[in-house]
Amino acid sequence: MTLADEIHRAYTDPDAVGAAVQRELFFALRDALERGEVRAAEPDGEEWRVNTFVKEGILLGFRCGVLAAAGEAGFDAAFYDRDTMAARRFAIEDSVRLVPGGSAVRRGAHVAPGVTVMPPAYINLGAYVGRDTMIDSHALVGSCAQVGARVHLSAAAQLGGVLEPIGLLPVVVEDDVLVGGNCGIYEGVIVRRGAVIGTGTLLNASTALFDVVNQRELRAGPGRPLEVPAGAVVVPGARRLAGDFAESHGLCLQTPIIIKYRDARTDARAALEQALREARP
Repeated sequence: MTLADEIHRAYTDPDAVGAAVQRELFFALRDALERGEVRAAEPDGEEWRVNTFVKEGILLGFRCGVLAAAGEAGFDAAFYDRDTMAARRFAIEDSVRLVPGGSAVRRGAHVAPGVTVMPPAYINLGAYVGRDTMIDSHALVGSCAQVGARVHLSAAAQLGGVLEPIGLLPVVVEDDVLVGGNCGIYEGVIVRRGAVIGTGTLLNASTALFDVVNQRELRAGPGRPLEVPAGAVVVPGARRLAGDFAESHGLCLQTPIIIKYRDARTDARAALEQALREARP
């Protein structure tokens, strides 16, 4: 029986599997996640596939853990968490630059060589962070979020965590994406390779994304996430609300807009700055 099968059995029929075995299964999954051998979601051609047993295993870890003191390097105060949810420690051979100042990475998060984590930032259990990615101050990589290589997650950017429903695709940010400061990317969103998400943009499965370049509206659908196309430059926008009351008060809804597409020769920041200049009257 594979690890996936054993975890699924323990999750769906816990009475058939003792607490000690449940903990062993969770620890085996946690170690595999850290090494990057197992992922909560993984590319399958051009699509992404959810590995539901990973989420089952993480929830199993919460279920079988007990509250305990959890020390953290550099702090004298006591912290408390489930004993299965320890903070991760890095060694110099991991080639991860974890800068002092209050950041935390939970065990079970994969952080590839070349990653920089600026304080304070947080990377949660089940997350995957690819090579040479920057996680800036006050940024969050939520549970099971998938972040590619050479991504810049700017200050205060938030990638939501998605543990439940188990079959829901977590947030995915592919390679070479720039996510601006104070952005929020939440459940049901894939940001494709090389996209630029401008400062303050909010995206989730309920968001309508307007592509003014190709004159189309992009939305999530049943079983299908909202996709930000490869190379798209997205900025916050607004659209008028209909109705006499809304019109008389000048009310608008926040609406993300694709105002440009990068090409292979255009630096992400330069593409964003140029697009903003061109959009001004």
